Amino acid sequence: MNMNPASSFSALHTSDLHSLPLLARGKVRDNYAVGDDRILMVASDRLSAFDVIMGEPIPGKGALLTEMALFWFGHLGAICPNHLTGDAPESVVKAEERAQVRGRSMLVKRLKPIPVEAVVRGYLAGSGWKEYQASQSVCGVPLPGSLKNASRLPEPIYTPAAKAEMGEHDENITFEKTVDLLGLDLATRIRDISIALYKTAYEMALKKGMIIADTKFEFGLDAEGQLVLMDEVLTPDSSRYWPVEGYDAAFAAGENPPSYDKQFVRDWLETAQVNGQPWDKTAPAPKLPPEVIEKTAAKYRESLARLTGLPM
Repeated sequence: MNMNPASSFSALHTSDLHSLPLLARGKVRDNYAVGDDRILMVASDRLSAFDVIMGEPIPGKGALLTEMALFWFGHLGAICPNHLTGDAPESVVKAEERAQVRGRSMLVKRLKPIPVEAVVRGYLAGSGWKEYQASQSVCGVPLPGSLKNASRLPEPIYTPAAKAEMGEHDENITFEKTVDLLGLDLATRIRDISIALYKTAYEMALKKGMIIADTKFEFGLDAEGQLVLMDEVLTPDSSRYWPVEGYDAAFAAGENPPSYDKQFVRDWLETAQVNGQPWDKTAPAPKLPPEVIEKTAAKYRESLARLTGLPM
């Protein structure tokens, strides 16, 4: 395992493979068709904040996200099957394209994606905290009235979101709405599996000194109708990771604990200006300074190092 991808891989903002048809470019991943039944997912070094893709890549980010996702897929397979094929990503592209693929890609089964993001929250933070302040509930789930920002919840809660089109915000919905969309059996299975995945990952991460405050999972159905865990899983892009040692002081002060994700970029963007005016959170984004890029890259590296126990 290479613990400092930034030292071994050139930064890749956008992949450019010609040997495979491009299916879609997401905020981070470029997906290519491999026949009719597989997809090559290339994790770029792009970073998005406030649903806007930054112009500057974060060196090594895509490799780190891939490494962390593979770590979790390997530990959670007993709870739910995943989309990995086990085949080498480099095997499906031309020799001259392998540098774009190596260390940052997954060759996965092509599935029918389910249009619901399965969000599990163990702590009250972010949009959940804002919603709680207004209604003492999150996505229709009632909560005790004495909670504060970053409070640990009595039990993890399932707060799904309807997937939005590229550039739009996902919409928080109730579990009952997912029943309307998917049917009772499938909606219930997704909820129960998501909570089981979160609880298992939470206990594992806690032993490494990390709190998983919340996360989102994505699922698809294979040709036989089996539910399969897909996309990324428990990376800093899809999860809110906090170091244990910073939590108590931040909670006592009513502040957000320090996090292993792109919060550093978000905080900088909140004060950034474009043409002398505060950035309005629409494209194009302000140019990220080198120190913001490096500190963000260091956060990603540290999260993987702590989780796996290997040096950065």
